[in-house]
Amino acid sequence: MADYTADTDWIDCRVLRAAEQTAGERGRATDLTAEPGADGARAWKSALRLIDPEPEADREAARAAAEAAARAKANAEAKALAEQQAREQAQAEAEAQAKAEAKAKAAAEAQDKARREAETRRKAEAEAKARAEREARERAAAEAKAKAEAKAKAEAKAKADAEAKAKAKAKAEAEERARKETEAKAKAAAKAKAEAEEQARCKAEAEAKAAAEEQARREAEARKQAEAEARAKAKAVAEAKARSAAEEKARRAAEARAEREAREKAAAEAKAAAEAKAKAEAEERARLEAEAAEAAALAAAQKAAAQQAAAQEAAAEQAAAEEQARLEAEVAARANVDVGKTLRRLIRETGPISLAHYMGESNARYYASRDPLGDQGDFITAPEVTQMFGELVGLWLADLWVRMGSRKHIHFVELGPGRGTLARDALSTAARYDFAPQVHFVETSATLRRLQREIFPGCHHHHDLSTLPDDAPLLVVANEFFDALPIHQLVRSADGWFERVVGLEGDAFTFGTGKERMDHLVPSGWARASQGSMIETSPAAVAVMGELAQRLTNQGGAALIIDYGQTELRAGSTLQALKAHQKVDVFAHPGDADITAHVDFELLQQIARQHGADVMGVQMQGEWLRQMGIDTRLEALQRRNPKEADKLKRQRDRLVESTHMGTLFKVLGMCGRRWPFGVGFE
Repeated sequence: MADYTADTDWIDCRVLRAAEQTAGERGRATDLTAEPGADGARAWKSALRLIDPEPEADREAARAAAEAAARAKANAEAKALAEQQAREQAQAEAEAQAKAEAKAKAAAEAQDKARREAETRRKAEAEAKARAEREARERAAAEAKAKAEAKAKAEAKAKADAEAKAKAKAKAEAEERARKETEAKAKAAAKAKAEAEEQARCKAEAEAKAAAEEQARREAEARKQAEAEARAKAKAVAEAKARSAAEEKARRAAEARAEREAREKAAAEAKAAAEAKAKAEAEERARLEAEAAEAAALAAAQKAAAQQAAAQEAAAEQAAAEEQARLEAEVAARANVDVGKTLRRLIRETGPISLAHYMGESNARYYASRDPLGDQGDFITAPEVTQMFGELVGLWLADLWVRMGSRKHIHFVELGPGRGTLARDALSTAARYDFAPQVHFVETSATLRRLQREIFPGCHHHHDLSTLPDDAPLLVVANEFFDALPIHQLVRSADGWFERVVGLEGDAFTFGTGKERMDHLVPSGWARASQGSMIETSPAAVAVMGELAQRLTNQGGAALIIDYGQTELRAGSTLQALKAHQKVDVFAHPGDADITAHVDFELLQQIARQHGADVMGVQMQGEWLRQMGIDTRLEALQRRNPKEADKLKRQRDRLVESTHMGTLFKVLGMCGRRWPFGVGFE
């Protein structure tokens, strides 16, 4: 996507009002920095965890069970073969008996025939007997051959099972040894790193302390030496003056007694003047020494403050580095987890799990292990389509800020900021009106945090809303954040509402129905819905919206929530999974596909009002962008980039038109008390 130079001639004068109108349509702006209530809700945080790898005892038990099953299967096959052979032998004996009876009957009937046939009959009987004996010998040989083949087959199968068992055991032992070696190496490296950091920190503290003590000692010695020199100098001056006065007095006494009184008076006056001068000089020296000491103390304090600030900055940088390292380690650990295998084992051991559990585990691994955006990812969001989207969001924020008095201390917060594209375009546009807030990102992915820090080096990262600052109003943006929060699906049966759960059929994940009634989660208007109805609800979304609304109520500010969904709750499943920009089965790629559901904007508005926030309303994304001036902005960009005119028009249509994102995506605005409604909701 080309990065076009933004301009200001496209901005509608309706959007940014003059500062004298900041009183707003809804009352005078007042101090909105009240402390949050003690009972304020906290943001939802998944309590789910991935199951640890199978212990060795479980694998041994599984192998023993497999061997017992194989032996039972072999015994059953041998028993079935013996029964089949017995049935064949009994059938052969019955056939032989029937043939003998037929022969006896034929012989009885032949006795009535002429004697001339006796020889022929005896000959036929002899041939029949020989044939029967031959058939019996052939059957016996066939039975012996079949038994030998069955025995050889059983021996070969037993040998193959033993070899497979030995190979599996050797492979398991090798994997266990490799895992233990890897864990030992990781622990040793972590311990060595921690010891090195501790030694470096202790050394730095000791050096700083020694330097400060040495500086203080030198300054004290300098002050003592200066004071001693001043006292010696004053004493010498006083002694010299006293000697001079005594000599002058003696000389004048010898010259004339009549002038003694005059000389004594003059000497007394001179002495008083000298004492006054000495006192003034001593006071001046004391003042100068005090000023020098005060300057030295101030310099030492400034130096100590600078050292403390540097230490705090270093500690903050170290904490950020440690947090980044922890997140990267978590990413590496989650990237190696087979979510499908883990959940299958959990279901076999404890029974079916909730859909929210499945969705939470899958998305936790998915977002922690990759950058999902762009052509090389799995999906693309509006800020990645065109810069116009972020620019209009920034204009919306700047307009509210200007109307509320252009306060200097304010925080910008984005939930799930992706690569930081929206924040970059929005804050660049708002900066033209001197809007320069502190930037905060609620992000758990170490991969995306690195990308965001490249654009905003001074940004503050948070795992959830609980650590956001509470000393100033918040201007919050959440674009395609709520759709990825886990959901529960509830199904109406003849006995009430029950949760849809995830179970197994063989190794395949499948939907089932839970055993506990969930009527308490169903809105009152849906209590008597028809049998078979399905609705979706998200306790996670309720928790996030509750805390966000509480903060806006207590601190002041506004929020813009943009996502796909419905303005009111509807029946049916909206669950979907995306991989490589294509919809896939939600059970096909656990942990490797983005699993989302439509946002219930009706529920979000109810929660916002319950926590004291004012709801501006819900608009279709296309209509909201038109009211913000996207068509005017498009014309300006086309004039500056005529070769890109068609491309820019396609980008605009993708965001605005109903055949794309224009009506499926909604925009929800909310704010704290006494804040004005933003553009597009008036």
